[in-house]
Amino acid sequence: MKQLRLGVLAGIFIVAGVLSWAGARLWNSYGTLPGVPLAAPIVLAVIAAVLLATALSLRSRLKAQRERRPGAKGVEPLMAARAVVFGQASALVAALVAGMYGGTGLFLFLADLTQVPARRDQAVYAGFAVLAGWAVIAAALFLERVCKLPEDEEGPGPTASARA
Repeated sequence: MKQLRLGVLAGIFIVAGVLSWAGARLWNSYGTLPGVPLAAPIVLAVIAAVLLATALSLRSRLKAQRERRPGAKGVEPLMAARAVVFGQASALVAALVAGMYGGTGLFLFLADLTQVPARRDQAVYAGFAVLAGWAVIAAALFLERVCKLPEDEEGPGPTASARA
């Protein structure tokens, strides 16, 4: 499984932000811009909390397993792989969503629509959604680091089948 790259996530964020900014600008010229929901940052923050809780749980279980503590509950490799896939998918979607809300929030801010109280609230919600999206990405990268095998950190070398 390949690791997430910050460059790919940043590229998704930037492209989504630019397209969202242009779309918001176009949409506003034809009528009213759709609102930024209050639930957007809340949902992203919940996903970040789930990813962080999963990473911390797996980290403590892996540490107990390495130290061979009596009664330590091990981590099944398939469960760890599923957690990493969930984290990677969450990070990719969070980069896209954060870019979309970032572009919309930037449009609201630059178009001076923040003078209207409802638009100011939407710009704030968009800003919090971007921060929560970054939190999802950080938690996903932490989860990926926790689930990384010790052999992966050594770099290129003989594979497990070659050693046997």
